[in-house]
Amino acid sequence: MIIRPDYINAITPYIDTPLVKILAGVRRCGKSTILEMMKEELIRRGIKKENIIFRKYNEMEIDDGFSAKDMYDELKGIIIGKGRCYLLLDELQEIDGWEKAINSLLEGEDVDIYVTGSNSKLMSSEISTYLTGRYVSIPVYTLSFKEYLQFKSKTQDEAISAFDEYLKFGGFPIIGISNFDTNSAYQVVEGIYAAVITRDISKRHKIRNKELFDRVVRFIIENVGMTFSANSIVKFLKNEHRSISVETIYNYLKWLADAFIIYPCHRYDLQGKSVLKTQEKYYLSDISFRYSKMGFDRKMISAMLENIVYLEMRRRGYDVYIGKNGTKEIDFVGVRRDEKIYIQVCVELPVESTRETDNLMEIRDHYRKYVVCRDDLAIGNDNGIEIVHIADFLLRENW
Repeated sequence: MIIRPDYINAITPYIDTPLVKILAGVRRCGKSTILEMMKEELIRRGIKKENIIFRKYNEMEIDDGFSAKDMYDELKGIIIGKGRCYLLLDELQEIDGWEKAINSLLEGEDVDIYVTGSNSKLMSSEISTYLTGRYVSIPVYTLSFKEYLQFKSKTQDEAISAFDEYLKFGGFPIIGISNFDTNSAYQVVEGIYAAVITRDISKRHKIRNKELFDRVVRFIIENVGMTFSANSIVKFLKNEHRSISVETIYNYLKWLADAFIIYPCHRYDLQGKSVLKTQEKYYLSDISFRYSKMGFDRKMISAMLENIVYLEMRRRGYDVYIGKNGTKEIDFVGVRRDEKIYIQVCVELPVESTRETDNLMEIRDHYRKYVVCRDDLAIGNDNGIEIVHIADFLLRENW
């Protein structure tokens, strides 16, 4: 088992606090492994193995009628007479009403609870009825570039060449620990994608026109990093002689986001200091989803670099927006508590143009500004704007 210490460090402050620790992210991003890591951490702290209850809730069991009450009764039966117990419960989204059972255990038993799931309902207002103020959400992502290097046993001196691999294969842990060729890797990712689409979306929401849904998803994947609206998707499909409502598009987008296939990125008006609700962009939870559907094409590198930077900003706790400064656009504005960061992303710096730095120069504040690119020779500082290779940028401890 390869350790992912950033997640353990995020969880450990909450050990033995009266809070449910909720870890949620796309299927196969490593949530179960993180629970295994927590088990080892608890044992290291002197917790008896018999007081650590690890339970994985699989789809077959749930289909056989396993309910939230069944879960509650089973767990209560296991912990009776043991003193304080630690419940590590994997893939709870499969059980309707799980939050009621968890709340009852939290209130009535001497337990410390950790749960994972592959649906954002585990991190949304829908759980607030039973767990208001009694849970902490810890998002889980596929491998960062730093983690990818560790999985591949590569040093930071090999970072630039290793980044090309990361750009080509993405960050699913199963890919990171294996030595698949390109086709095999994308087949594995296609299997993950199919599981999410089938189990977490099509089956749950009873989608009847699967072919039309697949076409909408393909449009979104093809347009990663591009601004578009539900109306623009409807118009595009109309040109293909397909009929769909704006409301249905909104539902599809929400369901894809709930299942962590995509993340929405809203625009932020830097002058009006407000979030704009139209023409957002969408990024994938892992860039390999695009490759599994469309193959690897160098023409898509620019969008994939954006996607990688977006995810890294999310991992580091930033709320991420597209910056709108008058008629100019900033690729990303990151907000984290009382700090901001501005980032432009490009493949390489244009030789006879300063467009990548010009937009940043027009922002008159003291926050850090970067141009992040894949240009080996592009490094330095331009009027306070740092130009940095993306591999070096991703590996920095602090930005």
